[in-house]
Amino acid sequence: MIPGFSTRRRFRDLTEREVLALAISNETDDSEIYAAFAEHLKEDFPASAKIFEGMAAEEEEHRRRLTDLYHARFGQAILPIRRQDVTGFFSRRPIWMITNLGIERIRKEAEIMEVDARTFYLAAADRCPDPDIRKLLSELAQAETEHVGVAQKLTEDALTPEARSTEDAVAHRRFVLTYVQPGLAGLMDGSVSSLAPVFAAAFATQDSWSTFLVGLAAAVGAGISMGLTEALSDDGVITGRGAPTRRGLACGIMTTVGGLGHALPYLIPSFWTATAIAILVVFLELWAIAWIRWKYMDTPFLRATVQIVLGGALVFAAGILIGNA
Repeated sequence: MIPGFSTRRRFRDLTEREVLALAISNETDDSEIYAAFAEHLKEDFPASAKIFEGMAAEEEEHRRRLTDLYHARFGQAILPIRRQDVTGFFSRRPIWMITNLGIERIRKEAEIMEVDARTFYLAAADRCPDPDIRKLLSELAQAETEHVGVAQKLTEDALTPEARSTEDAVAHRRFVLTYVQPGLAGLMDGSVSSLAPVFAAAFATQDSWSTFLVGLAAAVGAGISMGLTEALSDDGVITGRGAPTRRGLACGIMTTVGGLGHALPYLIPSFWTATAIAILVVFLELWAIAWIRWKYMDTPFLRATVQIVLGGALVFAAGILIGNA
């Protein structure tokens, strides 16, 4: 017997009383989740927070109706059964995992929650031959269907085009501050600053493997350094730049990627072939940096290209000169 599975029930083995108790538990959990969404969003996304407050109230009303039905049929003591007690039953992701993924992911999760609840009641009604049980579960399914309609109406009432535009702008700004800016800083540092040591080692040794080791060490070392610097520089509370861990990871990873880009070609034994490919990779890296600055930082593309190519060319030339000294 596998530990942890012996006490779980199969959904088809639940009694009517257990199904209703499970429905009450589900509605309670979902109401609390919607309330948590509203609390998390109220500062930056007040219109969406209002939607989730309304959905939490609707779930609480459904719970009250279910509880009244349960008390009328089975008495005051509600069985302590939850979704994790039922094998194969749908589950909810931890609230902290969802809220960390942004406003659109939260909205999508709410949609999934409603579909799961409706599917639960419809499947239960389909398999129950008892007409009274079927009627009860069909009513619960209809309640969830109505809840989807209520959610849509709340969205129409609270999330006007102007409010949606404002919230999208806030979400975009947070994405840029948390991921794009640190990632861009890391990519620039990894791609540009490592040019000198990599190509200095390349032209000094004219050995692919030695050059690769220098590039690998420079990329990994710079990634760790930049990641820690970004994470420790600002906790994001006052500036609104987001969690330091996420910013640090974005910066550190992109720094390492930028440094490795023109180091990996030196895994090719032929030195001049590897160098030609590395130079092509450098061009692509600089173009990517210019494009990101144009796309997310509102920098004119021509200016971004000239600036980053000029900087990269200077560092590249320094590496060649030092390597040939």
